[in-house]
Amino acid sequence: MRLSYPDSIRIIRLPCTGKIDVIHIMEAFEKGADGVYVAGCLEGECHFIKGNLRARKRVEYTKKLLDDIGVGGERLEMYNIAASDGPRFAAVAREMHGKITALGPSPIKKSL
Repeated sequence: MRLSYPDSIRIIRLPCTGKIDVIHIMEAFEKGADGVYVAGCLEGECHFIKGNLRARKRVEYTKKLLDDIGVGGERLEMYNIAASDGPRFAAVAREMHGKITALGPSPIKKSL
């Protein structure tokens, strides 16, 4: 089974989504990302106990920051996907790509 998702998606692997920090997400936007999504373990199934719950809180906080600075929190999402669910990962990638395409380029790009 060959799964496909848009070529514009860049995957950054971490040992756990609990390692993601607000600065990582903000740097992605600063470096030109029009949108970011975090794909973590299913809730209650994190190998590091609460990593995905920490990540969820950080993503929600960052969404508020993005709204406050005029970028738009809707450009950031978090999804809980089982590691074995490749088709769901590809579907989420296509869904997020469509959402970001509809929103257009990031306002940060326009200010540079």
